[in-house]
Amino acid sequence: MKVAVIGTGYVGLVTGACLADIGHEVICVDIDKKKIEMLKKGHSPIYEPGLETIIRRNKKKGRLSFTTNTGAAVKDSYVIFIAVGTPQTASGKPNMSFWKQAAERIGKAMQGEKIIVNKSTVPVGTTELLKKIISRYYDGEFHVVSNPEFLREGTAVQDFMKPDRIVIGCESAKAKKVMNELYKPIKAKKLYTDLRSSELIKYASNAFLATKISFINEIAMLCDNTGANVKDVATGMGLDKRINPLFLRAGCGWGGSCFPKDVNALIHMGKEHGARQRIAIAASVVNASAKVLPVKKVIKHLKALKDKRIAVLGLAFKPNTDDMRDASSITIIRELRKAGAIVSAYDPVALENAKAVIGDIEYHKNPYAALRGADAAILVTEWPEFAKLNFRKVKKIMKRPIIIDARNFLNKKMLKDMGFVYEGIGF
Repeated sequence: MKVAVIGTGYVGLVTGACLADIGHEVICVDIDKKKIEMLKKGHSPIYEPGLETIIRRNKKKGRLSFTTNTGAAVKDSYVIFIAVGTPQTASGKPNMSFWKQAAERIGKAMQGEKIIVNKSTVPVGTTELLKKIISRYYDGEFHVVSNPEFLREGTAVQDFMKPDRIVIGCESAKAKKVMNELYKPIKAKKLYTDLRSSELIKYASNAFLATKISFINEIAMLCDNTGANVKDVATGMGLDKRINPLFLRAGCGWGGSCFPKDVNALIHMGKEHGARQRIAIAASVVNASAKVLPVKKVIKHLKALKDKRIAVLGLAFKPNTDDMRDASSITIIRELRKAGAIVSAYDPVALENAKAVIGDIEYHKNPYAALRGADAAILVTEWPEFAKLNFRKVKKIMKRPIIIDARNFLNKKMLKDMGFVYEGIGF
């Protein structure tokens, strides 16, 4: 099947590359010329494990190509995915300008029957708006589909190839048949819904997961104050099949490209439609508290932070990505600097992106350089390499052996036995 994917961010590029990998002929489109030139050379502009290998393999087989020409891609394809960004505005409402531009370019290029699939995360009712926009420029037959993505950065390829479910919102039997054929090589439960339900499933799913994390983070704060162990509490909760253990890991808050944006968008939709989303609001408030908690723990041990050197291990919002969007490290570093601390930081892959977001702090190319002379260290991102550090060396090079493990990732007993002052989150 001939497919065009408009947008080559995390969602668009993974979707295009993986659709090519299961046998379709895919052309990915982006207005960013530098990004397209990079992709034509077989290089991925984003860090995502396994993605570059898939891009190169399918380029070589002639199933995957890249262009800046939306019109040509639309004319040459039968199924067209919109996978452009919908970043949040200051009010929490999604910025739909890129999406509307993509829809208009598709409409202007339409020739013959097409299936137009919205993959971008959009407010309820947007796929119906897509139909109206296309109809301004094209009066022939076409079908619109809502097909939300559930890709996690760091495991996006696996999530596409082996998903929990594929949600398809559509109105016509023709669109349903085409989408079923498109995804036939992927063995997963396919849920067919109306357009609006499909759109809301994405927001509801992410808001629920974010709420689950915020819940255990609030329990962790209670554990800190009562002497309970949040890992044991979470394990006990997770053994209940109605709850399950997933997303019950306490830490310093959630971030990234989806949870903050989607929770805020759901809150905004609730206001707009007279159905206040009080649980989502509470989850967002708790998350803000979780992000500053590691700094409070450092202050508890050092009292004043002025001119104290604090090492921050991990900057990306999660392991296996270089994404800094709404990363907890941003809030933590901002609070440290506000208190007068000197911040030295290390991340395996996100240093360059972090510099653009965080600005003027000390950046180091290895964790030991960041830890040297530190009065305390905060582990923010649970990169596997941090569990393998030579902690005897770490203890020697730090000024004070204080570790705040904001992800409850390190071996608490080992570190305490070695003489470290160790503190987790509710642990």
